[in-house]
Amino acid sequence: MMLVVFYDRKGIVHHEFVPRGQMVNKHFYQEVLARLRDAVLRKRPELWQNQTWMLYHDNVPANASLLIRSYLAIHQTSVVPHLLYSPDLGLKTTLKGRRFQTIKEIQENAIRELRAITESAFHEAFQQWKKRWERCFASRRDYFEGDSG
Repeated sequence: MMLVVFYDRKGIVHHEFVPRGQMVNKHFYQEVLARLRDAVLRKRPELWQNQTWMLYHDNVPANASLLIRSYLAIHQTSVVPHLLYSPDLGLKTTLKGRRFQTIKEIQENAIRELRAITESAFHEAFQQWKKRWERCFASRRDYFEGDSG
């Protein structure tokens, strides 16, 4: 069971579960990005109109493929370079150790936990990300551990 989530400092912009048996490949991810674009247009129209929204996604092969890079270029989507060990929202932690009987129950609980994340938690995640990005940039993308300093 995989949940794909896109968020900004205000909250969730788009989420969807990967259908059972679906490979997360470049073609599937391109469809996800099309739905994300629709969600940004609906939920963050000011970012859409100003063309100031940026995509930050990891660099797994599907996301880094030529098809996806071309799609993002055609749609004038700015991409922020991916950092190692970027902060997340800890959704896995809140569900860890809990047992569910059905796929539907897993999905319902995951969505409930996702919606329970406060705007301040999203803001804090972005502050952590910004701090880490600045440290990485200052160190010329050298690897470093921890968030102190």
